[in-house]
Amino acid sequence: MMFEPFWKKMSDKYNVKIGGGDLMSYFSDGNNVCWFLEPELGAAIRRLHGVVGNAVTDDRYIVVGTGSSQLFQALLYAFTTPGGPEPVSVVSSAPYYSDYAEVVSFLRSELFKWEGDAYKFNKKGAYIEVVNSPNNPDGTLREAVVMNRTGNGNGKLIYDFAYYWPQFTAITGAADYDNMLFTLSKCTGHAGSRIGWALVKDKDIAKKMTEYITISSIGVSKESQFRAAKILEAVCNGSQNVGSVKSENFFEYGRKILSKRWQKLRETIQNSEYLILSKYPQEHCLFSGKLAETLSAYAWLESKDDTKDCNEFLRGLKIVGKSGKICGAHQKFARVNLMCREEEFNQFIERLSATRGKGVINGY
Repeated sequence: MMFEPFWKKMSDKYNVKIGGGDLMSYFSDGNNVCWFLEPELGAAIRRLHGVVGNAVTDDRYIVVGTGSSQLFQALLYAFTTPGGPEPVSVVSSAPYYSDYAEVVSFLRSELFKWEGDAYKFNKKGAYIEVVNSPNNPDGTLREAVVMNRTGNGNGKLIYDFAYYWPQFTAITGAADYDNMLFTLSKCTGHAGSRIGWALVKDKDIAKKMTEYITISSIGVSKESQFRAAKILEAVCNGSQNVGSVKSENFFEYGRKILSKRWQKLRETIQNSEYLILSKYPQEHCLFSGKLAETLSAYAWLESKDDTKDCNEFLRGLKIVGKSGKICGAHQKFARVNLMCREEEFNQFIERLSATRGKGVINGY
């Protein structure tokens, strides 16, 4: 909801009108591997990555999904069908996005199973590694772990680039991997539209992903795709100054907001008797042409006392967080969402300010 004021200001310029007789068919383009992908959205996605420079789209198939979560499941299906004698192990380096574990474990599939931290994975044979960069929850930049650590070359890689956008981090080059996931919810803030997309190099993998989405939801909402295409058009126009003014540059707006929030957060934490905040390096951003520090969508907080549960401590301050334990990390860590409305963020800072004193808080 952090980006809501920007889009409210842009509402009149990028309104979407859909008639009662529009978009009624299941099909969008029968000649496309992903037959339910609206051509306008496909073109907007390719234009967006060209403008930002964060991913290669040449010789890639675009598969659209109901959020990147569905596409993650579709890739798991594509990599593991028709199945084998044992489920394929799925790993990600800790701290990892907790939904990976939940999604993999939820259906109790015979095709794949969750094996946790990639740094602790030592099995031989097939595996799937998910690389989230910048990483949720801790904002660090990631590379694949298992192949480099063990030499096991039997793995399939999924690169989740939900946060590889200029408002969050420096764009250091166009990602060029076989299977890359992106989501509208993090790119523009439109979580309710439930649109994600995958850039896939192998046609057979793209076909299997399309098969999974066809079976699970018979495609993806055309209304959402139509709206997403319009939103991405606005982002591209603002970045290229096509019929827009400087104030309409979405990525500059988002980075300015996050920069102010991180400054306030660091000022609050620096004198805390209880908490430590992650630090990130600066890198040259090819999109902005400037040095840029990672401005994570989340604060990855660490308790100075290793014996304390950081999330329980925050709960005592009436701050909602996510325990490091469910991200494969120690209980001394906790994640707090920074992509909230301004009044919610200010309330978070106000409550966090209580940690700057030396009095006993919540049993500390």
